[in-house]
Amino acid sequence: MWEMALQTFRECARRRVFLLVPIATALFVALYAVGNHYAFRTLEGETQLGEQLVDSVSLAGATLVGLAMFVTLFLGSALGIFLTFGLVRGDAETGMLQPIVVRPVARWGFLLGRILGAWIVCGAYVLVLYLASVLVTGLIGGWWPSPLVIPGLALVMAVGIVVALSTLGSIFLPALANGIAIFMVYGAGLLAGLLAQLGDALNSPGLENTGKIVSYILPFEALYQSGLNSLTSSATGLTRVLVQLGPLGGAQEGGLPLLGWSLVYLCGATALAIQAFGRRDL
Repeated sequence: MWEMALQTFRECARRRVFLLVPIATALFVALYAVGNHYAFRTLEGETQLGEQLVDSVSLAGATLVGLAMFVTLFLGSALGIFLTFGLVRGDAETGMLQPIVVRPVARWGFLLGRILGAWIVCGAYVLVLYLASVLVTGLIGGWWPSPLVIPGLALVMAVGIVVALSTLGSIFLPALANGIAIFMVYGAGLLAGLLAQLGDALNSPGLENTGKIVSYILPFEALYQSGLNSLTSSATGLTRVLVQLGPLGGAQEGGLPLLGWSLVYLCGATALAIQAFGRRDL
């Protein structure tokens, strides 16, 4: 199993993932730093909004880091899809899979190792990019999320679910079709978050509940919302209400039930992929 995980790292090196991804990430962090500079340089401690005071620094900091989380989840998910969308059908059709599975390694060990390898690569990338964004905002704007690491861990779990779904799809679909399908599923999850936020704003329980249900069917979106909620947990009053609206999807508390469901979902998708791969005729 661990040999297959190492194979994922070798494949990343062969495809120059470890070269191209840091370059693109450095460009994003540089652009993010410029945005933080202009966002914070004219801010004062508090801003009058109607009859209430809003902590403008907390509002700007939480919004910027929330946007960074959105981009981080997208980049990490795209990397995970790239590493797994052709893992089974794609490699089988090109003849790359057969020499591997005839070696003295069980099919379940092969697939589980590749999933773990992809998750380690994507999870480490997501956590580093999240912490880099927090560091930029903290150094430039003087705002730090509290708690610091929990939102990043929520993104790591979310990317793991995307990796498992992409691997599962690779057993049944050709590489290109699976890649397109998983990106559409990812978009559906984001749309669910927006629908839940719109339903809350319009006081439409049906629309809000629909969005929440889909977010739990695709729990990477619910994990993202939970991360946003953790990000803003130190804010109070109107400031908290505003930052909880969240960039591109509202913040929703998930807690232990969401964590438990996400673990069950991740293990279930992985087990289903292993079972389907074991029965597939290569």
